[in-house]
Amino acid sequence: MDKNFGGVIPEKPALPAVFRDLEDLVLQSGWTKGLERSVVDHVLGSMHERYVPTGGFVAQSGAPVQDWIGVISGLAKMSVTTSDGRLSTLIGAPPGTWFGEGSLIKSEARRYDVVALRPTRIALMPARIFEWLRETSIPFNHYLQHLLNERLAQFVGLLKSQRLQGTDERVAHCLATLFDSPLFQEPYFLEVNQEEVGLLANVSRQRANLALKRLEELSLIRVEFGGLVVLDMAGLKSFGREPS
Repeated sequence: MDKNFGGVIPEKPALPAVFRDLEDLVLQSGWTKGLERSVVDHVLGSMHERYVPTGGFVAQSGAPVQDWIGVISGLAKMSVTTSDGRLSTLIGAPPGTWFGEGSLIKSEARRYDVVALRPTRIALMPARIFEWLRETSIPFNHYLQHLLNERLAQFVGLLKSQRLQGTDERVAHCLATLFDSPLFQEPYFLEVNQEEVGLLANVSRQRANLALKRLEELSLIRVEFGGLVVLDMAGLKSFGREPS
């Protein structure tokens, strides 16, 4: 199966967030802002990196949460599975994403699976270091407060899109959550294919393709070779929303 959308390779493609390694991800992440370099170096000294192949588990539902997880490269999706085997995707996790803070704070087992949609490298911060930062750093706590608030907004939007909106709106919401990060600036290119968009939005590849074409016609995104570019984040977020 062709892994690209196809089309003409752009002369000046928009650039994605690119992280060379674990240290590069950490230094570019928002939670390091306001921390002294000695603190960041101490944290880096405790962290390690793990490679996850396509289809492999980045994290599993029901397992003890031992680390805060960041995505260095690749793409993963968070999902839940019901007792009768039905699967529902929550959000995608592109490079630059950090997740798992809620379970760490509550000291509970993970409530969702995280699966790699392509070869993915992840950064792992041990729970004891995460707790140390929470206990000693006001800037880190401010970051977590903002992150949890954004996470809540994401899931409220997800619930609305799944219950009240059509497929095009669900795909738009899916893309908005993928790009909604301080690391991403318009225009921003994301390496993603139709099948992956379908998996993240809980729709078929064919239906995802139709939705992407409509969003492109509205100049909200631009489909390019190997992925797509978000041109209007505000428009993507408000797509399908009733006027106030």
